[in-house]
Amino acid sequence: MALLAGGFGTRLSEETSIRPKPMVEIGGRPIMWHIMKLYAHYGLNDFVVLGGYKVEFIRDYFLRYQSMVSDFTIDLGTGKVDWLEARTENWRVTVLDTGPDTMTAGRIKRAQAHLGNETFCLTYGDGVADVNIAELLEFHKTQGRWCTVTAVTQPGRFGALSLSDDRTQVRGFREKGTHDGGLINGGFFVCEPEIFSVIDGDHQMWEEAPMDRIVEAGQLSSYHHHGYWQSMDSLRDKMTLENIWSSGKAPWKVWKD
Repeated sequence: MALLAGGFGTRLSEETSIRPKPMVEIGGRPIMWHIMKLYAHYGLNDFVVLGGYKVEFIRDYFLRYQSMVSDFTIDLGTGKVDWLEARTENWRVTVLDTGPDTMTAGRIKRAQAHLGNETFCLTYGDGVADVNIAELLEFHKTQGRWCTVTAVTQPGRFGALSLSDDRTQVRGFREKGTHDGGLINGGFFVCEPEIFSVIDGDHQMWEEAPMDRIVEAGQLSSYHHHGYWQSMDSLRDKMTLENIWSSGKAPWKVWKD
């Protein structure tokens, strides 16, 4: 599966001034790790990370992954390492530098040779959900189109006011509920190789001309996810996710430790 991980993340500049957005941590782990754990839970263990901005942080993370999560003894004279309790993931991770200024569709196009001539999953590196990937893949297969996008209900961000008829008096205040929002692109795509034909180059955003062309061709399906979904667009979002994770009841944690 392909993970878009190359953007600047300007709305989270408190964190992304020093690291790429997918490397911002939730519970001591990059949010990208949480996303990969979800896919791995459903048996997808081959990842292509589409890096760009500060891609060296992503490279270094995976190169040092085992040493960061496992106890070991090292002989400084010989350099020999004995892993006392090797704790790692059964993942194959390809990290690509797709360029700091390349747009999302351009990043996907640059990974074509690594994604092969078969169905692949695609998502953003800044949002978590409890999407059932097995059901998503099966839905995509039954629809027989080039691409499936996961549609989610837009989370409420602002309090809603109930006003008097002349709109001068507040009669009630409540947090905006999920029923107030429409469906939005939640990421978690499934794609066929045909999608590469609608991408012209580095300058294109995946959500613009390429997606428009797929829609015009009648080749875009929508899978409605009714469960949990949350993007990390701001420091407030990060703190929300951090608090949920620390509670021990994170909905997106569908895997077992």
